Amino acid sequence: MATATSDLDDRIADPAPASALGRMRRMAGPVDTTVQDNLLLRATRYVAMVPLVYRIVAVIGALAAFAAEGGGGAPVVIVVAVLCVALNVAGLRWLFRTAPFHNGNAARLLALDVVFTLVVYLVVAAAVPASSFDTAMQVPGKELLGAIALLTLALGIQYGAGLLVLSIPLRMVAWWLNTGVFNVKQGFTDLGTMLGVVLTATGALVLLGLGTRLALAYGIRNGRLAERAWQHRALHDSVLQTLELMALPRPGDPARQLGELRGIARAQAMEVRQMIEKAQRESAEEESRPLGEKLSALAAEMAREGLRAQLVMAELDEETLSEVRQLAIRDAAREAMRNTLKHAGTDQVVMRVDEQDGGISVVIRDHGTGFDEAHRPAGFGISESITARLAEAGGRALVESSPGSGTRVTLWMPR
Repeated sequence: MATATSDLDDRIADPAPASALGRMRRMAGPVDTTVQDNLLLRATRYVAMVPLVYRIVAVIGALAAFAAEGGGGAPVVIVVAVLCVALNVAGLRWLFRTAPFHNGNAARLLALDVVFTLVVYLVVAAAVPASSFDTAMQVPGKELLGAIALLTLALGIQYGAGLLVLSIPLRMVAWWLNTGVFNVKQGFTDLGTMLGVVLTATGALVLLGLGTRLALAYGIRNGRLAERAWQHRALHDSVLQTLELMALPRPGDPARQLGELRGIARAQAMEVRQMIEKAQRESAEEESRPLGEKLSALAAEMAREGLRAQLVMAELDEETLSEVRQLAIRDAAREAMRNTLKHAGTDQVVMRVDEQDGGISVVIRDHGTGFDEAHRPAGFGISESITARLAEAGGRALVESSPGSGTRVTLWMPR
């Protein structure tokens, strides 16, 4: 009773913190900064593609505007634009790579990017005539705007703001190289645009962190519920089923019955031991079996428990059915046949496997006592161990029965 109350408290009576952010922090837990390439880090890596793509497009646009005006110093500006585009394309390829993330490599690449941006900014300023200064400087200027956004997204607002502050004397020096006059006012040109870039990138980073943490929170919560459902099914399909089976009256020799009960208890003890040791999946040899062999092994297993299962198999292309879906079909079929053994009043069942509607259909049919579906009491077996299990793997289950006409359970799984 205490366990059930605890589970219920975890699911519906979790006290909510005062704010949404606090609620997300509580569900997701602290971020382990020592773990490389975690979800938040990967999301940050991919959002860093935005300033890289912006720089490619913006630099090409600025070069086109410069060429349209026919300004002087075109060769230098063209070379700088080509180098900028090439560097950003290389950065995109680096972000798309599958290799693990290393902070040292990222720091070196970001430092190289900043140095390159500052150098080409001064090179263009020194190479173009004063009449073309404003349009020519748009090419390295777009690269500088992207660098500010990139540092903000990759390292934080303090680094982006630091480059923004550095851009003030940078523009002063650029104007001095171009005109020979040191003008303090030139250092604050486009300062508002750069400040907007820093604030926008910071907002994007905050939203990214909150969104990722929210996704983690829901993922962890749903994962816990799914694990709890699996544990309930495992207990229901193993310990509870075995205890109920052992309690059923059996005709015949008492000594033989005792031997059968000992065999069932021994098999169940082994299954529980494996579950405690968290061996949730079958052995590698069992998992490599196709569906037909899995169902044949299931029929043999049920025969040892006292149910004669006749397996009728059509020729199937089983390679397209994933292992998870095969195991879902097998486990749901086991639950259906154990229900037959417990409730149908018969020791015979037919299991027919065929292709249907673009998937694989497994029909378990018995001619036992059946039941009235309208008055069937709510139970864990059909709703969770059969219907929910198939639904979680993408399939569906249908249970049909009527008093005196037996029961038909249809399991269907798409390819």
